[in-house]
Amino acid sequence: MKNEKITPKTKMSQLLNEKPEVSEILFESGMGCCGCPMAQEETLEQGCKAHGMSKEEIDEIVRKINASSQNKK
Repeated sequence: MKNEKITPKTKMSQLLNEKPEVSEILFESGMGCCGCPMAQEETLEQGCKAHGMSKEEIDEIVRKINASSQNKK
């Protein structure tokens, strides 16, 4: 996953385990997912929706995460 693009269907547990640096983006978006037991089974999209985010907001978070991964190369 290190070089894979993140999508709304990416599991939160996989995302946080393999790219812990994205936790800052999630926190800035109002998501304290790092310690949440639900994050182990939810997708990024499910977690965002649980926090009341729109499709546009979810797409923006995915964009930010992928952009931050590009900057790490």
